[in-house]
Amino acid sequence: MYHNPVLLKKSVDDLVTNPDGIYVDCTFGGGGHSREILSRLSEKGKLYSFDQDLDALKNTIEDERFTLINQNFRFLENALFIYGVTQVDGVLADLGVSSHQFDEADRGFSTRSDAPLDMRMNVMQLLDAKKIINEYEEDDIANILFQYGEIRESRKLAREIVQARKNKPIETTEELKKVFSYIPQFKQNKVYAQIFQAIRIEVNQELAALKEMLLQAHRILKPGGRLVVISYHSLEDRLVKRFLKNGMFEGEPERDIYGNFAKTFDLLQTKATIPSSEEIDENSRARSAKLRTGIKL
Repeated sequence: MYHNPVLLKKSVDDLVTNPDGIYVDCTFGGGGHSREILSRLSEKGKLYSFDQDLDALKNTIEDERFTLINQNFRFLENALFIYGVTQVDGVLADLGVSSHQFDEADRGFSTRSDAPLDMRMNVMQLLDAKKIINEYEEDDIANILFQYGEIRESRKLAREIVQARKNKPIETTEELKKVFSYIPQFKQNKVYAQIFQAIRIEVNQELAALKEMLLQAHRILKPGGRLVVISYHSLEDRLVKRFLKNGMFEGEPERDIYGNFAKTFDLLQTKATIPSSEEIDENSRARSAKLRTGIKL
């Protein structure tokens, strides 16, 4: 299977309120969410789906109501404008890396397979993991590991990378892991996962793209339209939670004389929805998923 959609029914239940409406799936992947959305739409309904990964284009859906756009979702507004769409009824984003991308060993996303250091979701872009590991300054690598991997000993790890690459370029995932072979075995899997996450986020500029998408989604949503986001780690979830709460990613919004700040969304549920134990048993990727839904005011 290309990708087993997480929280499929709940996310689409939250999203689709008007069968005749226009909807956006920001992360098409294997098309699981898109197919479910289409099953809820009438003949008048319309779905636009985005995916920057060329592999995802192979999963396109033959349906007159459906359009697949081969773009990063950070270009949401402009891409839809080309199709004459300026307002939509709902936007869904299932963030992170698809099961397919993890399973394709030569993409370099997984800590389990030896592969070239790549990690690009868009294989047409120039920046890849090998460039970051071999060319970034030590301080920049340390900052990436600290900010995106939430690794406390980021400076030590960055120093080890720079020391190792002096002998020969670090070109594969196994070569990168060997740099940290001194880490106790019981800690290795967790640290490797944090390192790979941090590098992947930098390669694909994931958090910057997420911020841009959220701001654009708010602009194109009709009042009463739904924004549904499924995130897989705390960095993403924090941004989504703050944005749905007050339309900002950091800092405090201005308050009126009564101490209230202007809200941009009503929350459909006050707490994030998490998968059931049954779904986690069937799909281990669901383990860290959190779904949040906002209704535009």
